Amino acid sequence: MLNRIDPSVSRDEAVVEFLDGDFRVIKPGKFVRCAITKEPIPLDELRYWNVARQEAYASRDAVLMAMGVKPKP
Repeated sequence: MLNRIDPSVSRDEAVVEFLDGDFRVIKPGKFVRCAITKEPIPLDELRYWNVARQEAYASRDAVLMAMGVKPKP
């Protein structure tokens, strides 16, 4: 269907390329989604990502979960 808008994707969601120690904005937006929790991460608060997987993570615990490690309480 042409011109169909997916309601799960916000127009403010950015598309980024994750690099070693940095990231490049491919499509401007205000946030990216955590690969684990699906919560939005404002670009100015983005601290965790995986270059090989090209995934963003909202927290240290999300990084551990992506690695298959159970976070400590």
